[in-house]
Amino acid sequence: MNPEFKKVDRVTLLVTTFLGSGMLPIMPGTYGSLLAAAVAYPLALVLPFNLFSLLSLLVFFAAIPFVNKAMAQSKTKDPGWIVIDEVSGQWLAFAFLPLDILIKHPWLLFIGFALFRFFDILKPLGIRRLEKLPGAWGVMTDDLLGGFYAAIVLSIGTYTTLM
Repeated sequence: MNPEFKKVDRVTLLVTTFLGSGMLPIMPGTYGSLLAAAVAYPLALVLPFNLFSLLSLLVFFAAIPFVNKAMAQSKTKDPGWIVIDEVSGQWLAFAFLPLDILIKHPWLLFIGFALFRFFDILKPLGIRRLEKLPGAWGVMTDDLLGGFYAAIVLSIGTYTTLM
């Protein structure tokens, strides 16, 4: 077990690692995004309409104090095991799609996942600059913008091919 984890209280660790997915040893951000994309499908089945933008922002603002606490307790700055930022960005990637399209074409979850990871890893178009914001704001905001860019590309691609 990563020694940084031992310094963080259980609830904070559970939130910031998105149910432990960030504790996996290799590519924790990818695992956090993958779990968020997988959870998006059952959410799409039960939501009355597309609330992914609202859920994304809810996770974003709720996570800020947990991320700050995790970084303070572990004495780290943006450790890879904090993946709640990926959840917020990944869910935003699905914000512009009608739920019936997402349910009818679940392969769009994979495309949204891939697009989000592209923007999250490469950080083009000003995303990297947001990492310089202080504390949890820098950790969380760059992923939100990456999710927004992924949402634009995914929705344009979906509307031009499926509609």
